[in-house]
Amino acid sequence: MAAVTFDQATRLFPGQDRPAVDALDLYVEDGELLVLVGPSGCGKSTSLRMLAGLEDVDGGRILIGDDDVSRRPPKDRDVAMVFQNYALYPHMSVAENMGFALKVAGAKASEIRPRVEEAARMLDIEQFLDRKPKALSGGQRQRVAMGRAIVRQPKVFLMDEPLSNLDAKLRVQTRTQIAQLQRRLGTTTVYVTHDQVEAMTLGDRVAVLKDGVLQQCASPRTMYDRPANVFVAGFLGSPAMNLLELPIEDGGVRFGDLVVPVPRDELAEAEGPTVVVGIRPENLEVSDSGVAMRVEIVEELGADAWMYGTAQLGADSPLLVARADWRRPPQKGSDLHLAPADPESIHLFSATTGLRLG
Repeated sequence: MAAVTFDQATRLFPGQDRPAVDALDLYVEDGELLVLVGPSGCGKSTSLRMLAGLEDVDGGRILIGDDDVSRRPPKDRDVAMVFQNYALYPHMSVAENMGFALKVAGAKASEIRPRVEEAARMLDIEQFLDRKPKALSGGQRQRVAMGRAIVRQPKVFLMDEPLSNLDAKLRVQTRTQIAQLQRRLGTTTVYVTHDQVEAMTLGDRVAVLKDGVLQQCASPRTMYDRPANVFVAGFLGSPAMNLLELPIEDGGVRFGDLVVPVPRDELAEAEGPTVVVGIRPENLEVSDSGVAMRVEIVEELGADAWMYGTAQLGADSPLLVARADWRRPPQKGSDLHLAPADPESIHLFSATTGLRLG
């Protein structure tokens, strides 16, 4: 087991003007499960591959424990990687796949088999040890890939979108197994995903990347309650946070025909006559006053319902999302007003820098 440190780690691909990973500073504690998340092209998989030794480090360094591994080949880093596409050998049995890395390292068969069987018990795939990968389902193959990583007993697990090829129900089930397994083994784990729900439910901490730059790293609850900037606020949460640029008025911000009170010290940090106001859909409610909205779509999800519509805010007609009463959801095309359920639930960001105020 070991901590992982990205110290100003940078990756600039040949022929590119902008780094794919730009001066990444990140510390992963020993035994922690840290999730790297962000949109496609943000640098999360490149960061993982730099840690694995599959991409060069063009600037800064990467440490595993106290050892600088920036220039070491992958085989000398004591990490194990689980890929999106399983990467199993089709001509080998499950047991042979799981024990292959130990065999290459020169371990004896008497040592390999018990470790393979122990990992198979953890993953509930003992009955498949003599089968070939083609005889397994997608979820079973992914567990074999995880088992291959486990038997190596590395310092660090690296997981690159391991659930993206699974169906929705199996994805939920498997991510629960990964979380339980990681806590049981206590191995430092860096997990990459583009799915923000996966990130929020799996990680001890979540690191959000955009264009190769770290935006925020914090616990899922902190990230949800106090996003550092507009990008993080809009990226994390399902449905996404509503973000509206609204005028400042004495003691608050104008929200349709309401003035919503906000702390004066936060407004004092604003650099202009407007601020970006963030309100999560669950913190908006139907009211007699506020922002007028025409309902365009209603998503009924059993115990939840979400209404999507266009808001009337001067010349702008931004999309708004709000939670509806699932027992009596509004009709498509209906007009209503929305207001914050609690003024303390709103988030303020600078309209110029996008950074959080207060």
